[in-house]
Amino acid sequence: MSYADLLRGPHVTRLLLGTLVGRLPSAMASVAVPLALRQAGASYGFVGVAVGVFAIASAIGGPLLGRLVDRAGQPLVLLPTALVAAVGFAVVAIAPGSRTAVLAGVALAGAATPPLEPCLRALWPDIVAPGKLEAAYALDSASQELVFVGGPLVVAGGVAVASPSAALWAGALLGIAGVLVVATAPPARVWKAPARSGDWLGPLRSRGLVVLLTGLTGAGVAIGTLNVLVVHYAEDHALPGGAPTLLALNALGALIGGLAYGAVRHWRIAPPRRTLLLMLGLTAGYGLLCLLPAPPLMAGLMILTGLFLAPVLTVVFVLVGELAPAGTVTEAFAWLVTLMTAGVALGSAVVGTVLETAGPTWAASCGVAGLAVGALVILAGQAHLVPAAREETAEAPARAV
Repeated sequence: MSYADLLRGPHVTRLLLGTLVGRLPSAMASVAVPLALRQAGASYGFVGVAVGVFAIASAIGGPLLGRLVDRAGQPLVLLPTALVAAVGFAVVAIAPGSRTAVLAGVALAGAATPPLEPCLRALWPDIVAPGKLEAAYALDSASQELVFVGGPLVVAGGVAVASPSAALWAGALLGIAGVLVVATAPPARVWKAPARSGDWLGPLRSRGLVVLLTGLTGAGVAIGTLNVLVVHYAEDHALPGGAPTLLALNALGALIGGLAYGAVRHWRIAPPRRTLLLMLGLTAGYGLLCLLPAPPLMAGLMILTGLFLAPVLTVVFVLVGELAPAGTVTEAFAWLVTLMTAGVALGSAVVGTVLETAGPTWAASCGVAGLAVGALVILAGQAHLVPAAREETAEAPARAV
């Protein structure tokens, strides 16, 4: 089975492209919001606060919107949130000089970010054959790198043609366009989550899912570490394009790794053990970054670390789908996005302090530490990362009543 065969399947290309387009505003916000605020005369301190509010609002809103999708369906959540998020971006674009308006706008845009990622991952089992599911997840995890490359490029184009505020307007329109493509697709319109129990914990009542999400937070810490580390590295080394070049190479590695992983038809290693081995590979790659070699070797290490990231995410997607209790799959995928984002924020905050106090080698080790802790969590929880654990956990509330 080739990726071309997969993309020719009913609705696959439409849903994948719609999701990628609809997610562009989130990738654009991290660049467009700071540029718009700086053009309006805002301090770097306030820029940091605004970007932080957007990230926190997104992290909080994701699981809540995921739960709404599981209860009300995809179109009834995706369409209103796209409009509300667009209003948030429009507020920032119209009044970038007003602190109150900016904070309200980024909070609105972040909290109402349409849950396109978890919605697509909830749809994959319905639109591809069981034997193609892991390849679909691999294509999903690899293609999301295009969002992080394309988002800044759209901002750059908007700034070149008009202004940072124009880029925010473009983001608002792209978000609505992407959601319309997904929400009006037949699979999204007919999708319904199975009946769920009234347990307020939702997917978090699954021990295996909690183990998995906790472990993946360590991968988020590593990504946050890398985002800051490459900026410092680029300041000390002459290389074409600076830090963006290094991050682009990392994204290229993830794209290659994800597509290569999905091309394997049958894995002899079970998903729980596979997750652990891939996490260890990712940890080893980040360990080599501590050497901080000359730019040519550093470029190679950027690709190497990316190679393991998309495969890790792919097998995690498989496990999330298996471990999430009935009726909670969209919320489970939303929790994955939230905890990865929290890990990125933690890694970025910690590495900045370590860079100033202990130097780049110790700063690079922050990513290794995050991944090592994540791998240990997954190792300790291997017994829970099996479908049987899902059944036992889902039945636990019924037995307790």
